Amino acid sequence: MDDEEIITDGLYEILSKLQLDLDMYKAYSGEEALQWLRRTRFDIVLSDIAMPEMDGLALMDEIRSNWPHCKLIFLTGYHDFESMYQAIQWPGVRYLLKSEGYNKLIDAVGQAVLEIEEELRTADLLQRSKESQIFLETLAIGNYVRHLLFEGGADVAKEENFSRLNIPFDPFLPVLIALGSLSLAESFRSYADRQETALKVKLLADSYLGKRTRSLGVIDRYGDLVWLVQPLPSQEAIEIAFEKTVTFLEGMFEIIQDASKESLSVKLSVTMSAEETAWESLPKAYDKLREHEHLRVGDGTQMVQSVRLREAEASSRMRWRFPREKAEMLTAHLEGGRRAEFHGLFDELTRPAIDGSWPSPYASELYYSIALALLSYSNRWNEQGQLSAGNFMQLDAFPSWQDRFGSLKTAAKEMFDVRERGEQSRAITAVDKICAFIDVHIAEDLSLVRLADEIHLNPSYLSRLFKQERGVKLSEYIEDARFAKAKDRLKNTDCKIGEIGISVGYEAAHSFTRVFKKWSGMSPQEFREQAGMRNQMSNRI
Repeated sequence: MDDEEIITDGLYEILSKLQLDLDMYKAYSGEEALQWLRRTRFDIVLSDIAMPEMDGLALMDEIRSNWPHCKLIFLTGYHDFESMYQAIQWPGVRYLLKSEGYNKLIDAVGQAVLEIEEELRTADLLQRSKESQIFLETLAIGNYVRHLLFEGGADVAKEENFSRLNIPFDPFLPVLIALGSLSLAESFRSYADRQETALKVKLLADSYLGKRTRSLGVIDRYGDLVWLVQPLPSQEAIEIAFEKTVTFLEGMFEIIQDASKESLSVKLSVTMSAEETAWESLPKAYDKLREHEHLRVGDGTQMVQSVRLREAEASSRMRWRFPREKAEMLTAHLEGGRRAEFHGLFDELTRPAIDGSWPSPYASELYYSIALALLSYSNRWNEQGQLSAGNFMQLDAFPSWQDRFGSLKTAAKEMFDVRERGEQSRAITAVDKICAFIDVHIAEDLSLVRLADEIHLNPSYLSRLFKQERGVKLSEYIEDARFAKAKDRLKNTDCKIGEIGISVGYEAAHSFTRVFKKWSGMSPQEFREQAGMRNQMSNRI
């Protein structure tokens, strides 16, 4: 970001060509930068120190307040030692003279990226989880929070319970809730592995969320993570404090996803409330998040999606649960779309029945438990319903235990297939919606943040989803769309060059001319003249 447009554009173009796997944004003033910073998380900010309206040091204070992990690189055209001294007092801040050239700047950005990656790998945060006191507190608090979520236990005694259990919340304020679903490698299929890994992710998240919020993470009965969050006490109106906290959480959960992937080889998807809820309404809010997590767009990998709880009544269809631990885990894997884990646990459970180690009554109990789990899932999530009670509730319909459990495994495979087709279909629909929006709003702001807002996903997830579905980067698609519109209007209208540039999203005529020449190898006027000559020749023929 710089107050000189040509420098900003130049930096943007150079850094966009580097293989840094970064989403790029640009702004021409401190105030414009703040608008971006309030909408989404930033990992690295390049800024001039001397700018109109708000200088770089004032901007740094705002960044530190909202995104404390952000790296800053300050640029200046003169030796401002006082400003440099103030800037370098903060960790993660660099200071470069513009005269040092682009290579020095590229090195600084690359180093900042390496620092971010290293921070995500930090293992010392996980080592603290070995202390037994943490485990004991986590167990007691987790049981109470599960009581709040599943039993609606937020009664008049919650103030006393918060105090006795050392729960860091104000019982008289509402709370935000988030649901995290883990996707582990196939080697981590066991219940113990999943619980241990979930606890590590919880402790990792605590270190990030605790700097700006009152937060508490627990593991629910399905092995997923649930976070409850309140803003820290401040002089702001409570509505504003919660709004800022929602934005903060959206950004921090992306960092937590990256840290979990780097440190633990765990992929994490997050579904969070976009507005606060009363303690008494936590069960409904929790169910609503589970429903949206299930009906997610795509496979959910590294997703952060937000849910407005007040827009619809929370579904009650997820309140019924199987009481037995193994059946719950099998159901949890089915609900979470974890195919490999489901089949691994299924084989573990059914092997003794198939090989005759279990007597027939125990095998029958297991069979009906799994059949009911599949039937329940089919009734709730599959409109066509692949299963019917008549097919699965009669053991005599199958000649052996291998055939019986084989039929259940086949049915489960079909359910996973249907779910994945649904995810793919919703991904295609979402990307088609974005493409249609781009076509209609080609002259407007088409930033990744704005487009992500249209389908209520986080920007980085939309970026990956679009590339996965269309095979090109979203930014490239937008450029191609603008180029196609510009060519059409140059050939078929008498509009001025500047007017055409504005109509495809370029307010400055020289910016449109520069970009068009990069696209086509000629200026807009040259293109129009050549197109006119081709039309004349075509008419003569």
